[in-house]
Amino acid sequence: MKLILRYIRPFAVSLTICIMFLFVQVLCDLGLPRMMSDLVDTGIQAGGIEPGAPEALSVDGMKLLQTFLSEPDARTLADGYSYVAAGSNKASVIRFPVAGTQDTYQRMERGNQQDAAIDEAYTRAAYALALSMQDGAAATEESKTRPKTEVTITRMFYSELGVDLKQIQRDYIIRMSFMMLGLALLGGSAAILVGWFASKIGTSVAMRMRQDIFEKVGRFSSAEYDQFSTASLITRTTNDVQQIQQLVLMGLRMILLAPIMGIGGIIFAIRSSLSLSWIIAVAVISVVGLILLMFSLVVPKFKQLQKLIDRLNLVSRENLSGLMVIRAFGNESYEESRFEQTNHNLRKTNRFVQRTMVFLFPAMTLIMNLVTLLIIWAGAQAIAASELQIGNMMAFMQYAMQIIMSFLLLSMMFLMVPRALVSAERIQEVLGTDFTIRDPESAKTLAYNHGITVEFQGVSFQYRNAEEAVLENISFTARSGQTTAFIGTTGSGKSTLVNLVPRFYDVTDGRITMNGIDIRELPQEELRAAIGYVPQKGFLFSGDIASNIRYGNEAAGEDEVQEAMEVAQARSFVDQMENGIASPISQGGTNVSGGQRQRLAIARALIRKAPVYIFDDSFSALDLKTDAALRRQLKPFTANAAVLLVAQRVSTIKSAEQIIVLDKGRIVGKGTHRELLEHCATYRDIAESQLTKEELA
Repeated sequence: MKLILRYIRPFAVSLTICIMFLFVQVLCDLGLPRMMSDLVDTGIQAGGIEPGAPEALSVDGMKLLQTFLSEPDARTLADGYSYVAAGSNKASVIRFPVAGTQDTYQRMERGNQQDAAIDEAYTRAAYALALSMQDGAAATEESKTRPKTEVTITRMFYSELGVDLKQIQRDYIIRMSFMMLGLALLGGSAAILVGWFASKIGTSVAMRMRQDIFEKVGRFSSAEYDQFSTASLITRTTNDVQQIQQLVLMGLRMILLAPIMGIGGIIFAIRSSLSLSWIIAVAVISVVGLILLMFSLVVPKFKQLQKLIDRLNLVSRENLSGLMVIRAFGNESYEESRFEQTNHNLRKTNRFVQRTMVFLFPAMTLIMNLVTLLIIWAGAQAIAASELQIGNMMAFMQYAMQIIMSFLLLSMMFLMVPRALVSAERIQEVLGTDFTIRDPESAKTLAYNHGITVEFQGVSFQYRNAEEAVLENISFTARSGQTTAFIGTTGSGKSTLVNLVPRFYDVTDGRITMNGIDIRELPQEELRAAIGYVPQKGFLFSGDIASNIRYGNEAAGEDEVQEAMEVAQARSFVDQMENGIASPISQGGTNVSGGQRQRLAIARALIRKAPVYIFDDSFSALDLKTDAALRRQLKPFTANAAVLLVAQRVSTIKSAEQIIVLDKGRIVGKGTHRELLEHCATYRDIAESQLTKEELA
């Protein structure tokens, strides 16, 4: 969770604005049922006449009411009105036609407390007046409908003043309708803005997270790559980030909305009817129990889902990468069954989660319907006993639905949060991985005006968690203008040795120097800028031939590209292509042959014109003629550079100034071709297995 909060923190302003609009949305949603209640109770049942003292009274009406009040209440009622002579106020005449010919009393604003006291005095007077007009059972029945009694008396006073009661009702309904429409539009606009800000924050968080993962992985050394599979890193960069994006996006709209809506709904529901509040308690307990049950079933499965997606990506990637091998050995059916089993495991787990989530919605709907029936049953009894009005019951019903919906939203988030937290942990594993290879705090500068001498001094190396060292006590010097070649049996440590120079791994013991400076004291960028590297497997990027070669030097001109291709023996086949160096290259260079791909990779390294070149078995896909031509042109091109060359063919390294023979991670021979034939049995065995006696000379 700390990871998610860390990425949300830069958007504090947008988050604050989002929360503000969220409160506006909730207040609008909670206000609509209350206004609907007033529309039903006042606009429809009471004919648009609001509770409290009327806006005007005739002189006789005022005297009549005061006869039913105590002296203090009569004085309070009188203080709330001002005397208006007949025809003196044109506005009053329009609203109350009788005011044109008779004296009246007009209601005045006295402040909240005084207005409330006036309304209470009027209510007591109206109720007493109604009782005086009835007797016996009628009076007892009337006592149960006190609000209705007050409205009835007010209607009588308005009729006395010549007021159009139907117009009052129409005006009230129209006014309330426009108010509800305005409130709905305001709430809808707030919801749109909440969604807009939530989307902005969610997508921005995901973008920054993907960027940080990409940059972090880009700085990994080979040791860090060994901790994660490629498929897992892809899943973490895509699917896991997507889970967090969904959590942020939906969380701002649901996690914050649900509790505010739930708590607000409970408060407003109790205000609507305290006698029905027990129904809310029953509904909340039922919903919470259901959510906890679902939560306990689903959460463990979320932890499995991401691992299963990793596994599916891994199997898919292996199948696509090794398609030719699979076909060559006729193992399509085996790979299909392997993929089917992995896919089945993911489907089975996903189906369990989806089925559980699908069950949640019908269960919630059932609870909502049962709660609705319970409210109608209990509310009908309260209405019959004149303890509740119809509008209040309808408002209570809507608040109950809002409360249950808020818990439904929370339940959805409870299902999203665990999966997102698992994804956050997986992303944190990548972002929290410590670099085994770091730049020094006080870096040195490498000067190579006269070339670079690379020296291994007692170097040993052991992979993490390995039981034995891959290289032990390796010492040699590779000088500028010379080729140092490495040969040995498979697994002898040749590639591992040359990969220590650009610090893809760091030595376990000893040190490697360039012009006397330990390479660990150099910035990685400066170190690698001095190296032209050709990996064992030539990899090309999507684009064209020119962009792939210029990958080694973006500022290289057309002549430099042509020169690098000429030395790498790539120009012959590139010139035959329809678009020349503008010919497209697919991802990984799959639209060119292995030998062509290798030559383009060599050209990419040569265009750097670096003082150190590393060729990690880079000539293996070349035929002997091309190999010889490349080495012949490579010699003058690298005349001032130190060349480290790993090879399997003796013919490739015969002319090297220094050949180092490796066996089980140790140097068993060092010298020229002739010297090793005489003094190194391992080298002699390799040479004799590849060359004739004439070629050995």
